[in-house]
Amino acid sequence: MGPADLLRELPLIALYAAVGAAVAGAAGAAALAAVRRRSVAVSLAVLTAVTVAAMLAGTLSVAWAMFLSAHDLAVVVTVGLVAAVAATVTALLLGRWVIGAHRGLAGAARVLGEGGGFTPPGGPMPAELAALARELDGASRRLAAARERERALESSRRELVAWISHDLRSPLAGLRAMAEALEDGIAEDPARYHQQIRSEVERLSTMVGDLFELSRIQAGALALTPSRMSVYDLISDAIAGADPLARQRGVRLADAGVESVPVEVDGKEMSRVLANLLVNAIRHTPADGTVAVAATRREDSVVLSVTDGCGGIPEGDLPRVFDTGWRGTDARTPPSGAGLGLAIVRGIVEAHEGRTGVRNVPGGCRFEVILPAAPQGV
Repeated sequence: MGPADLLRELPLIALYAAVGAAVAGAAGAAALAAVRRRSVAVSLAVLTAVTVAAMLAGTLSVAWAMFLSAHDLAVVVTVGLVAAVAATVTALLLGRWVIGAHRGLAGAARVLGEGGGFTPPGGPMPAELAALARELDGASRRLAAARERERALESSRRELVAWISHDLRSPLAGLRAMAEALEDGIAEDPARYHQQIRSEVERLSTMVGDLFELSRIQAGALALTPSRMSVYDLISDAIAGADPLARQRGVRLADAGVESVPVEVDGKEMSRVLANLLVNAIRHTPADGTVAVAATRREDSVVLSVTDGCGGIPEGDLPRVFDTGWRGTDARTPPSGAGLGLAIVRGIVEAHEGRTGVRNVPGGCRFEVILPAAPQGV
């Protein structure tokens, strides 16, 4: 057969090969569907067999149509069968390797699900299983961090319940005693009793308000209404509100440099943040001390800081300052409240996509609130 004859016969050869391959492919598709829930090694073996069968079917179809000799046909079939055996063995070895990697990964994931850490199985794995192992490793780290946060939160809640119980017991006992004295008519100065009762009620109302605010924050129910405003105005209003308490305690409020930079915040909630920081600083600064307030722009952020003269916080306590219910040492325990003010500060700031921090400085400590700066020129 010359080149010209071969060229004329090629479409017919392709047709016979396609018919034979299609028949084998259809049978192979049915076989793959039947074993789709079986091991990947079985699927690989079936896929290899289908591939070789399709090749043989096409070859035999062409051989039958072209009337090849028995010798040539035997050679073609023998070569095809040897190729089929080699391909099947290779597929089984590949499947065994994939199954081994899968079993190791499944065992490591089972340990993770039972509360342990994730240790990736040793040895090489297919790229897909290796990617899955990396994802499980990342999930393990995030899960460990979440468990640690949950333990810390549970510890804070237990401390909060204990402190709230203590803080409520004393004023309630005092209120009951004063009410009984007034009822029995044995109070020597009823006006003073009434004034003290009102003071205690206001303190308890503040405590309940803080608890309600904190519960809203932790439940994610804090609805913000942000608007564009100047940091200078926020700090000026906060200083004016804290000035009476500062005068009463003999503490000076100082402006340590407040830049008039814009922010987009909920004015009411951010005023509460600054008020809590100032009240906390004033209460822990001795008479004749100074509380300094500053605001600066740092790249795309605005840093608000309140520096007091408390003498510093132990380094081991610094990471817990903003925890719910934390009140630290006796030197920093306020005469009222349940250690909720700074936890509320952190919750409100984080709701504004900001962050809080505290560090010791000479003579005291500096609390910082870092907020995203509003775009310039808007």
